[in-house]
Amino acid sequence: MGEISCSNGISQANGADAKNVALTGYRKSCWYEEEIEENLRWSFALNSILHTGETRYQDIALLDTKPFGKALVIDGKLQSAEVDEFIYHESLVHPALLHHPNPKTIFIMGGGEGSTAREILRHKTVEKVVMCDIDEEVVEFCKSYLVVNKEAFSDPRLELVINDARAELESRKESYDVIIGDLADPIEGGPCYKLYTKSFYEFVVKPRLNPEGIFVTQAGPAGIFSHTEVFSCIYNTLRQVFKYVVPYSAHIPSFADTWGWIMVSIYNPHSHSILSLSYFENLDSSRPNSFTSPINH
Repeated sequence: MGEISCSNGISQANGADAKNVALTGYRKSCWYEEEIEENLRWSFALNSILHTGETRYQDIALLDTKPFGKALVIDGKLQSAEVDEFIYHESLVHPALLHHPNPKTIFIMGGGEGSTAREILRHKTVEKVVMCDIDEEVVEFCKSYLVVNKEAFSDPRLELVINDARAELESRKESYDVIIGDLADPIEGGPCYKLYTKSFYEFVVKPRLNPEGIFVTQAGPAGIFSHTEVFSCIYNTLRQVFKYVVPYSAHIPSFADTWGWIMVSIYNPHSHSILSLSYFENLDSSRPNSFTSPINH
């Protein structure tokens, strides 16, 4: 945790601590503040700072926020919040698994907090989930602090691998029904940038998909103004590799923006897209979500 100056009510890290940007948003009045874009910041009140730390790859913090419950922050960017993380993770997982006729084997690139695996494992057809994250310390942190994913981490169908996702996919011989990209945005020079390139999709992801396989990735902000950051670029890159490309989005309150995902396949996913009751029978409904909850007026 870098030194925080509260003069003028704004936190600042100076000198050698300037790199600890994950905590530069904390203010004396207990607010978290994050820059969305130049001249625009998003802030909300905190009850407390539950944990802060630094791994080999990134800074990490767990906050107790007043509007969104516990929130995971990595490298100064909000990753998920207790109240609405289901929107992100359900949107990432369920459309692909419900469109696939019989999803049994799944590969997750990233997903260290365990929420993506949790949603996948709710599907009764799933036999094996490989979750590959490069940062073991973040995974162990999430195992300890995010109790909502405790069952997912202990599920015998989950294989946890600590490695670079590209290297892991290249080294494996098996293919998968669904591959999911739950990675940080492709900021040039960032650790995940090379996992969003045309060559990666064409020569690493595509060959690891089964004939009816589906690839889906988070694609960053997708709002009226923010979609030009990475969403449109990812969409246009995937269009060069896959025949069928489906972008979609949903509003996530804690992100203060609309978020985007992109689902792709070499076969027409709409050939299996009639969401009959049989699809939902394959989904563990022990915990209601936006795909299975009844609508009560």
